[in-house]
This record gives sequence, structure tokens and C-alpha cells, in this order.
Amino acid sequence: MKTLLLALCLLFAGEASAIDQAAVEKLAFGEADERSAAIAALLAEGDPRTAALLQAVSEGEMQTAGKRILIVKGGQGADAVTGEAVAPLPEGRDDVVANNRLRREIEGALAAFKLLSPERATRLEAAKALVEGADAAMLPLVRKALEKETDPDIKPLLDLTAASMEMKSGDKETRLAAIRRLGESNSPNSRTLLSEAATDTDTDIRIAAQKSLREVQGKLAWGERAGLLFAGISLGSILLLAALGLAITYGLMGVINMAHGELIMIGAYTTYVVQNFFKSHLAGAFDWYLLAAVPASFLVSACVGMILERAVIRWLYGRPLETLLATWGISLMLIQSVRTIFGAANVQVENPAFMSGGIQAFAGVVLPWSRIGIVVFAVAVLISIWLLLTKTRLGLFVRSVTQNRDMASCVGVPTARVDTWAFGLGSGIAGLAGCALSQIGNVGPDLGQGYIVDSFMVVVFGGVGQLAGTVYAALTLGFANKFLESVSGAVIAKIVVLVFIIVFIQRRPQGLFAVKGRAVDA
Repeated sequence: MKTLLLALCLLFAGEASAIDQAAVEKLAFGEADERSAAIAALLAEGDPRTAALLQAVSEGEMQTAGKRILIVKGGQGADAVTGEAVAPLPEGRDDVVANNRLRREIEGALAAFKLLSPERATRLEAAKALVEGADAAMLPLVRKALEKETDPDIKPLLDLTAASMEMKSGDKETRLAAIRRLGESNSPNSRTLLSEAATDTDTDIRIAAQKSLREVQGKLAWGERAGLLFAGISLGSILLLAALGLAITYGLMGVINMAHGELIMIGAYTTYVVQNFFKSHLAGAFDWYLLAAVPASFLVSACVGMILERAVIRWLYGRPLETLLATWGISLMLIQSVRTIFGAANVQVENPAFMSGGIQAFAGVVLPWSRIGIVVFAVAVLISIWLLLTKTRLGLFVRSVTQNRDMASCVGVPTARVDTWAFGLGSGIAGLAGCALSQIGNVGPDLGQGYIVDSFMVVVFGGVGQLAGTVYAALTLGFANKFLESVSGAVIAKIVVLVFIIVFIQRRPQGLFAVKGRAVDA
């Protein structure tokens, strides 16, 4: 990094004028209020060289020799006003001490000077910080930056900041102009400023603010609706991933698999193991670990599911109560096994770089890349399962066994083998759900417990064994949950949805879509 002295020399080079000498003298010799006023004056001047000067004061590199003010660094000095080199340094110099208040004010001023940076990221960060609150003394600098700014993301932020500062002006026309500009914004900060102005004692100010406030509220309402819509789609896609595998196993064999949530958990921990492997052995390709984690989570969960079907569930067909109890016991065993291997504490699965951050579709509404990725992933899994069930020999066997097991067996379908493969397929999809869920939260032994009830609700509501019904049910419950949460809170939303499912199943036990087939029709 270049030294401050060099930075000062470069800043002063080619400049005919010097920094305001009176303001620099107040900064060095004045009392607390005078020094604050000096910072405001230097900001109003808007000279980029002021940033280096204020940085020197904050770091204790400003000194005085009589009435002369110097910047001293590394045994070299320069005049604080003109930037001319001073050699040799005069004797008997005194340090200019910056207290905590002055340092805070300097820190705010330096943040404002970042608006003049050639780096877009620096300017954007500074503009976002100033939107949250900026001192009125920064207005000249903000206006100067606004004149030069051409970036479509930064310019609206600066315009909003300038308008918010002008709102505090004593000039009525300036305030009215700022209110009209705020009315064109879609920022929640504009709503706050206009709400304050809507109670102003001046009639013209109050009427203009109320009109602009209505415009801003209308724009924000559309943003909130869009955010709610995306939240419903996001939750629906998560429920769909969690329930797809259960729809296959429950629909095919009628098995109430209480260990389905633990198969989701196994997929999440498989993702965690793959992530750690990439960290240790393939650090340069870490951002691509999901390409290996997706098939790994599917295979591990599928293998566990097939082992469970062969060892336990196969012997309990036709005995739903025993199956429920056995799979519940298996779920406890799987949870304890994971606690023994990985510990009881949650583990962290990091997002790849391309899934970090998000898109700001509207003011105050950010669509995270991780959530967008899960929606796309859920659609891809759904299409893959549809193709498997409708375009392959295994899918034909699964559908035939679902519709009429006895007739399928009579025509040569190996029903026992189909049961194993179907259960493995459903378990593998649960593993994919765990892989997806690891990208939006911590992974722990109890991860699956939070999704088992919701998965059963989706399957029963959509219709047992019906892929289309599972999709409609997942999206419907996702939208219903998010809408009710926005109205009454998460707990009441869960209760209302559960009551609705109970009433719906009483009226229509077959769900949204009934299974068709000779065995069912009979």
C-alpha cells in the first residue's frame, strides 16, 4: 500500500488551489464543535484530497509547529494545506489528538469519500451505507458524486440519499422537490421519510408528502407480493423434494415409513462428507463439490433404503401398525448412529460461490441464489422422475404394481424386486432433498424430524401414488403456509394448515387426485 505522504503528493500534484486553510486550522487547533464544523466544511468543499487529510488526523499523523500544520509519516513531512514537502522537520512539534467523537465523525466522512472511488464495488458499498443514514454536511459531496455517477445500481441510491438530506433542509421549495423525488422511489427508507413529512405543520409539505407516500406504498406492496410469491414457491419446492420419495414408496407399497425424514438427513450428511473431502483433497475445485454431492447423496440414501426394505419392511407388508412402529424404531436408530459418528451438534455445509448472495428483484426483496437453486433443482428432479416413471421399463413395472399388484405378478412382473428398486428410488430422492436442504440451513441429527409430518401431509393431500397430486399439494401448502405466516404468524399458520388437511381428508379421502386401476376401482 502506498504511504499516506505519497498519496498526499499525488493528490496535490497539478492542483492550483489548496484545501481550505481556515477549516484545517480549526481541525488542528479548535474545540470539539469547531473541529466538527471544520469536517463539515471540508466535506462541503468536496475536495478528494480531504480524505487523506482526515485519515492522517484519525491515525495521529497530524502535528503542529507553531501555527504551521504538518502531516508527518515515517520521518517525512508535508504541509497539510498546500501539500508541499517540509524538510527538515521543525523542532518542538505537538501532536493533534483525535478523541473518540472526532474519530467517529472522520469515519463517516471517509465513508462518504468512497463515493468518488474508481472501484464500482467500493462506490456501491458506500452508497448503500449512506442510504441508511447520512449527515447533512455530506450533501455537497453526494451531489458531486451523483453528477459523475453513471452506474444504474448506484445512481438511484445516491439520488435517494440526496433527497433524504434535502428533506431536512429549511428551504420549502427544496423540501417539496425532494418529496416529489422520493415519491418516484421504491425504497422502504423513502416510506419512513415521507411518513414523517406527512405530519408536517406546513400544509403544502404535508399534502405533497401524503401523495408521494401513497405512490411509494403502492410500489412496495407489489414488491411484498412478489416476495411472498417467491417464498411460497421456495417452500413448495422444498416440500416437493421432501415428499416425492414418500409419494413413490407410500403409493406403491402402502408403507408408512416413519424413517423417511432420516433418509433426508442421511442425504444432508453425505453432502457434508463430500464437502469436507473437497476441502481436504480438492480445494481448488471446492465450488463444484455439489456435482459430486448430488449423486452421492442419492446413492447412499438409496442403498440405506434398499437395505431397510430387504431386512425389515419386506416382512411387514399388509401390517401397517407394525410397519409404522418398526420404521419409527429404525428412525431412532439412524438418528443415534449419526450422533455417534458426527456428534450431536449441527454441522455447517457451505454454499458454493455461485449459490451465495442473491438478486434484489425489488427494494427490500432479495431472492437468494440458494433458494433459486433449490427451485430449479426441484423442477429437474421432478422432470427426471416423470421421465423415469413414464418412459422406462422400471417405471412401467412400478405403475403396474401400483395399479394392480396381483395382475402385474401374473403377467411376469417381479413385484418383490420392483418393491426393492422402488423403495430405493424413493429413498434416493429423499437423499436429494437432504442435499438441497443442506444449502439453506445447518445439518443436524434431527433434520428429518421437521419434514416427516409435512411430507405425509403433501402425499395424503395430493393423492397417494399420484405425482401430479404431489406437485399441486406441495405448492398449495407452500403458498398457504407463507400467506398465513404473513397474516397470523408461523405457529397459527401451521395449525390452520393442519386443520384444513384433516377436514379435507374427511371430505375427500382419496386426495386431490385418486389412483386409478382395476384393484382400486374394485
